[in-house]
Parts: sequence; C-alpha cells; structure tokens
Amino acid sequence: MFFWIIVACLTLIACLAVLLPVLRVRDSVADDSAFDLEVYQDQLAELDRDVARGVIAGTEAEQARAEIGRRILKLKAEGSTLAAKAGFGAGRIVLSVAILAVPLASWGIYAATGSPHLPSQPLHERMADNPQANPINELVARAEAHLAENPQDGRGWDVLAPIYYRNGRFVEAATAYRNAIRLLGASATREAGLGEAVAAVGGGLISEEAQAALQRALALEPDNPKARFLLALGLAQEGRTEEAQAAWLAMANDLPQDSPWRGAVAQMLGSKAEVQATPGPSQDDVDAAELMSDNERAEMIGNMVAGLDQRLRENPQDPEGWQRLIHAYTVLQRNEDARDALVRGLAALGSDSAEGAELKTFAAARGVSAAD
Repeated sequence: MFFWIIVACLTLIACLAVLLPVLRVRDSVADDSAFDLEVYQDQLAELDRDVARGVIAGTEAEQARAEIGRRILKLKAEGSTLAAKAGFGAGRIVLSVAILAVPLASWGIYAATGSPHLPSQPLHERMADNPQANPINELVARAEAHLAENPQDGRGWDVLAPIYYRNGRFVEAATAYRNAIRLLGASATREAGLGEAVAAVGGGLISEEAQAALQRALALEPDNPKARFLLALGLAQEGRTEEAQAAWLAMANDLPQDSPWRGAVAQMLGSKAEVQATPGPSQDDVDAAELMSDNERAEMIGNMVAGLDQRLRENPQDPEGWQRLIHAYTVLQRNEDARDALVRGLAALGSDSAEGAELKTFAAARGVSAAD
C-alpha cells in the first residue's frame, strides 16, 4: 500500500508540473501589460518635467505625447486580445483534461489488465524456487553466491568448475578445480579438468603445470582419455612427433567404438581408419560422452592450435614453436595454413639462418614448402 501512495504522489507532482504553467498564462500576460503601461506613464511624466524646464518645445512635446498615447492604446488592445486568448477557453479545458486523463487512464488500464497483487520475485527467490527452470547464468550466479558464503564447500567447486570451462571462463575453471581438489581430494576427473583448464588459460599450450596435473590424473586412472589425449598433444607441441603419434595410436587402440574421443584421435593421426577396440566402454568414457561431442572436441583442438598460432604471432622467435604449429596444421590437413606458418616462421627466424634451414627441412619432411 505504501508503494502505491508514493506512486500516486509522484504522478500528481508530474501532472501539476505540466498543468500549472498552462493555468498561469493569463497572470503572465496581465503582469507584462501592467509593466509596459507603467513604463509609458513614466515617459509621460518625464515629458511634462522636460517641458516645465524648457528642455523641449511645446510642439515636440505634443508629438511625443501623441506617440506615447498611441503606444498605450495599442498596448491595451493587444492586452485585451492576449487576455481573451489566455482565458480559460475550450482549448485550455481540453488540454487540462488531457493532462489529468493520462494518469487516470493508466491506472484504470493497469487495474483491469495488470497484476497489481502479484508478489515480487527477486532473483534469489526465483533461483531457490525451481532451479531446474532457471537459465545457466542464474544457476551459476546461485552457485557463486553460495560459495561466497560457504567457500569450504568442495562439492560446489566441483560442480562449478566444468561449467566455468564450457562458458570460456578458463581462469575461474582452474581456480574451481584447485579448490575442489584441495577440499575433496584428487581424482582423475578433477586433475584432468585442471590440466585442460590450465592449458586453455595458456592459449592451448600444454605447460609444465598442465602436464603435471594430467600425469597425476593418469596415475589415478591410467586409461583416462582426456589426460592421455592432452599429454600426447603436449608431446606434439614439443616437436616429439613420433612419440605423440605413438601415444595417439595406442589410445585409439584402447578406445571403445562409441567413444567420443575416437574422432579427435583419428583427426590428430590424420586417418579415419578403423582400429581394434576393447569391448565395452569404461565409466570415464561414458562420462566423457555425456559431456562432449565430437564437434566440441574438434573445436577444442582447433582452439588450442589457434592459441599456439596467436602466441607465435606475438613472440615469433621460437623455432620449436613454429615446428609444432606446422606439424599441427599438417595433422589437421590444413595445408595452406601450414604453408603460411612456414612462410611466417622463415620471415621471423631468417630464411638463411640455421633455425630457418632446420624449419624448412622439418616442413619438407611433412610435404610443406614455402615455394608451393
């Protein structure tokens, strides 16, 4: 009720702000006319004083009086006309009614079609009422608010970490994984997720920190596909291509036929050939299948390669980095991008330098030439 009283008062003030100037027009006209008349009367009095002092001749004084008289008559005529127009006529009545009708009509329409008795629904109450019907951003906000009050809730960090990663919030994802590991203990899924998030923060580069997390995941679960795939990718980034290929091939032979990782491994091997599969998927494979499709995994690989490419554009004096990039593009069968990487690498390292010559030899072994 108090809210509606405030709304009514504010509406009344707004209407008066528009209505009062309309009602004051007549007073304004009367005030202006009276002021002008007083000025002309002062001029007549000054004229009489000038005649008495002999400053102005009688003929000139009469002409001046006649001119001032004409102005006074004209002023009275104009004042009468403006006063008539400014009177409370039909136009002003219509205008006043229209000003007052706007809030009255608004209140009436809202009372008939609105929901004035519907209770308010703050964000916190909406999320607590039915979490299943809330969009992902509201669920994340709910989880963040909960963790702000309960930072020792390891389960909350464990749930929030993969959501952060999928939303591209890689730094927050790494922090959430670290908190979950600290509070709940290490698991293959958490360590592999931490390694993936740390690599994403570095633009796709499998750093020492990421490698350590992935190796801890393999120690807990030797067949963890995410850890195996990313560690092999790290070998490829270091230029250890034969070891990377062997690791991917071994992984392909171990994966079940319906594993979502098979497409990504085949893409890195540069072949879609069938490989022998062990019967029956593991629980981790089932979890991975629920979390990521082939297209999402391919997108992840593309993002990692793009991150390496961007890093080399910013810091081109990295011979091993150029080799890793050329190899990645050839594995992905993106030959034009591989040739472009070779050209940029030679421009940065120097075509006649020892690093440039080694890069050309490396690329030629993979069928890439700057002269193509």
